[in-house]
Amino acid sequence: MTGAEGRVALVTGASSGIGAATAGLLAARGMRVVVNYLRNTKAADEVVAGIEAAGGQAMAVQADVREAAAVASMIEQIQAAWGDIDVLVHNALIPYAVKSFQGMTWEELGGKIDAEMHAAFAVTKAVLPAMSERGWGRIVYISTGLSRRPRAGMIALGAAKAALEQFARYLAQELGPQGITVNIVAAGPVEDTRMGSALDEKTKQRQVALTPVGRLARPADIAQAVAFYASEDNSFMTGTTAAVNGGMSMD
Repeated sequence: MTGAEGRVALVTGASSGIGAATAGLLAARGMRVVVNYLRNTKAADEVVAGIEAAGGQAMAVQADVREAAAVASMIEQIQAAWGDIDVLVHNALIPYAVKSFQGMTWEELGGKIDAEMHAAFAVTKAVLPAMSERGWGRIVYISTGLSRRPRAGMIALGAAKAALEQFARYLAQELGPQGITVNIVAAGPVEDTRMGSALDEKTKQRQVALTPVGRLARPADIAQAVAFYASEDNSFMTGTTAAVNGGMSMD
């Protein structure tokens, strides 16, 4: 029996892209995985079916993670089926405007920051009591390199993710004594995701040229980093950021 076996992992925004790849990998490593989604029931059910076909355990649960009541209802469903959550992977992508600051309203900038933090706050608050009680937990937030390195038109996403990352570091400091690690996976441009598909071919090729590994990330690359942070093996890394970008930027 591996350490992961029987652990319950909640992956938000898991019906496609990075979330779906992460759900599949955590299930393959023995965790029981909750595939959270907002609207696409069919896609979420397909992720669950794929996990079950491979011998894993998964369930799909709909919830808008920006709504505390919806999150509470989701947690109740999970607890009724499988008990408390051991691992939180917060991946849900909150919509945002792609435009210059000069063309942006406060509702677009402030609204994105507010929704980003509201979602992270709600899901984290919901899973923490059980983690604290048991003295074990793993929290992983999905971010982007745009939080540190600006790109034209991405101020709303970059500023919101920068706030999320600092939030994660404060949590890491507070929760470390309780056996809970909190880490960030900052993805570079990722193929087969909504963000990745928004890149035109010229931009994509320029980014590949800047990447020593010679390609853009795939959802599975991000999932591998998340799976380490979510595992028993990671007992001593907290408050850190894994930059999964093929060397496109190096700190």
